[in-house]
Amino acid sequence: MTTQPATSTTTAQTAVIPILVYEDIEVAHDFLVEAFGFTSGGLHRTDDGTVVHGEVRLGDAAIWLHAVTEEHQMATPRGASQSYGGLVILVEDVDAHYAHSKAAGARIDDAPSDQDYGLREYGARDPENHRWWFSTPLAN
Repeated sequence: MTTQPATSTTTAQTAVIPILVYEDIEVAHDFLVEAFGFTSGGLHRTDDGTVVHGEVRLGDAAIWLHAVTEEHQMATPRGASQSYGGLVILVEDVDAHYAHSKAAGARIDDAPSDQDYGLREYGARDPENHRWWFSTPLAN
């Protein structure tokens, strides 16, 4: 096989795939699907059944779920008193999403409210303390 350099006529797909670290990938995966409305991208297991990777999807976007590992210096934010970031997810109806997430047991940080920067949003956390903001653009 010959590799050719990219030229202006070559199309390449560009994507950003966030990786979130979890102690229990399967529990996190199921929570994200049930409470936050993602679709399953699958769980990958070793021969002994241990889940080593997961994926959830929203449209064409994926989020990878990674195991806690010393080797890769990957840790979960579980138990952390502060966060170092989070994800903003645009949804069609933030109020309906909020009601569903709250009923499914999500930890809610902030109820939906209109923001000066043009979004109506609420904040929540998953079982391992990852921060999530779900937003809908405000009508002009």
